[in-house]
Amino acid sequence: MLLAPFQGPVACTRIKKGRGVCGTSWAEAKTLIVPDVEKFPGHIACSSLSKSEIVVPVIRNNEVVAVLDVDASEYDQFDTTDQQYLEKIVNLVNF
Repeated sequence: MLLAPFQGPVACTRIKKGRGVCGTSWAEAKTLIVPDVEKFPGHIACSSLSKSEIVVPVIRNNEVVAVLDVDASEYDQFDTTDQQYLEKIVNLVNF
């Protein structure tokens, strides 16, 4: 997976399916909420500033074609309300 575009500092640009939070969301085709990225098995530390993360897969024709990855500089910053609205946004732009 090629990671781009970025809002904020550029981090990792390539991640394999099933690796890290983004790659796991891609492989499992589901949203992942990670309250502490250091506790996520296989976490890829693209930025030392990232403490928590939510990744929403973009699914088209039953295939993950992209992921929306949002990081936070504080722990436990995302919840199911964030998931609900980010999934709605992804569905709106996924045409």
